[in-house]
Amino acid sequence: MSDAHRTGPASEPGPEGATAPGGDGTGKPSAAVLARRIASAVLIVLTCVLVPVALLTTWVHDIVLDTDRYVTTVAPLATEPAVQDAAVDRITEAVAVHGLGTRAAGDITGWLQSQGLPTGAGDALKGLLGAELNTVVDDLVGKAAGEVVRSGAFATVWDDANRAAHGLVVHALTGKGHGAVGVSDGAVTLDVGAAVDQLKQRLVDAGLTPAEHIPTVDKQFVLFQSDDLAKFRTYARLLDALGNWLPVVVVLIGVAGVLLARGRRRALARTALGAAFACLVVAIALSVGRGYYLDHLPPEVQSKAAAGAIFDTLVRFLRVSLRTAIVLGVVVALGAYLVGPGRLPVAVRGRSEDAADATARWAAAHQLHTGRAGEWAQRHRRVLTLAALLIIALVFALWNHPTVLTVLLLVLILLAVLAVLALLAASGRVGDDRYRQG
Repeated sequence: MSDAHRTGPASEPGPEGATAPGGDGTGKPSAAVLARRIASAVLIVLTCVLVPVALLTTWVHDIVLDTDRYVTTVAPLATEPAVQDAAVDRITEAVAVHGLGTRAAGDITGWLQSQGLPTGAGDALKGLLGAELNTVVDDLVGKAAGEVVRSGAFATVWDDANRAAHGLVVHALTGKGHGAVGVSDGAVTLDVGAAVDQLKQRLVDAGLTPAEHIPTVDKQFVLFQSDDLAKFRTYARLLDALGNWLPVVVVLIGVAGVLLARGRRRALARTALGAAFACLVVAIALSVGRGYYLDHLPPEVQSKAAAGAIFDTLVRFLRVSLRTAIVLGVVVALGAYLVGPGRLPVAVRGRSEDAADATARWAAAHQLHTGRAGEWAQRHRRVLTLAALLIIALVFALWNHPTVLTVLLLVLILLAVLAVLALLAASGRVGDDRYRQG
């Protein structure tokens, strides 16, 4: 095997002090070259900054402003214990349970008085029964509310209420659409009136006839509370206007920055690592922001655990996207390093080629040949490698909401394809050697 084949791509251009193409012969770059380097640096920095912003725009479009995806995202909250407990408390409060025992005691003493019980005795009995029945009713209503919330019916109520509420959230953030539930004073609320109706029917069916007098209520379950909601509206409108075009623009800016760079391989690695670092900063800020939000909950939010579960659910996709971008950036930077002229990359590639050659010779010794396919792969290996890279990149770009596992899967597929190409090329080289020796 030739030394050129082992070392792979040619070394990077010389040090910055060397005469660059277009220089003035004194070792200093010309104005055009200097402008190109500055433009490359600016574009690369801009790419690193805009990558997490692009992920934010995608999250706003796909979660915050897309009703179907939003409902799908928050659907698991209907079975979240913290949210269920908060819903039980809110629904129990909505039916004003403490008055049901007093009303039931009044019905009992009224019937007894109609049967001849003296008024004074009836009033005394009503007071005693009312206190006892209030305790019993409290337990009964709490149990019934828990059954309602933990039933499959509540999941339907939850989805329907969220779907109804989402229209108003979109309207509050962008001015588009409308909804039946409110966003006021920085609070995004969810109507639990349907669940109250279900609880009312269960209480009546259980024999607590005073529950028939529970009026129709419009109780709101606070999903999110922030005094900065007005500011969020401005940002949401801006991100909505940018839409799904920003990720494409960011990619184009990054490509332009790398192409304008003097050392494109190193520029690619720096861009990838810079973008990964920017996403890491945003991910850390998101975690810090979660803690700050939960530590400064207003009184309207009754359950800190439920608020935390709702927050985590709403930003889950954003967190996954940030982690995916971090891993992707590291993978791209590592790939750019491994194709470079460094001692370790050259050694890794050399060992890989030696292993492929040894495998090809073993196969030839056992009368296993790839024939013309191996020779063709050897001649067109560079083009085939580039095609494999482009196809993997295209698959990733078209993948609907890729995750870290998506990145790792595509990397494994790419490595497998490159291994097959290496074996085919090695088989072609062995075939050429045998032909020449023959």
